[in-house]
Amino acid sequence: MDTQMIAWIVVLIVSVVVEIITMGLSSIWFAGGALVALIVAALHGPFWLQVICFLVVSLVLLIFTRPIAVKYFNKDRIRTNAESIVGKQGIVVSQIDNLKGQGQVTVGGQEWSARSADDDQVLEERSVVEIVAISGVKLICKPVNKAPVQE
Repeated sequence: MDTQMIAWIVVLIVSVVVEIITMGLSSIWFAGGALVALIVAALHGPFWLQVICFLVVSLVLLIFTRPIAVKYFNKDRIRTNAESIVGKQGIVVSQIDNLKGQGQVTVGGQEWSARSADDDQVLEERSVVEIVAISGVKLICKPVNKAPVQE
């Protein structure tokens, strides 16, 4: 066995091991490319052809099979408590002012630190907001065109 074949075997094994460890569909595509390059090396193809086959097969697998694999492998994924808040509405309980670094929102009975999606916008107490994202431990909010909540 020559050194080129050994190198492709190593790339193949490392790609498979990384995939097994991460289970994140991150390197399986390169294992497919390494397998094709290994076959080309076994047939005594030139090194440049091995590299091109590795790159092309890896890219084709990545482009055409990753979206399908992600769709089917992640279908049972359960969103965390924090992720489930995105898209919901909340009530500002403490004025949100990004410049001052202050603000709190109540969503689903829980109080969260909050920031406005627009740095120039101050959101007043009792106004209704929509949660558009989460950054660290802060909810990113935008105003909803509703009348403020009365106590």
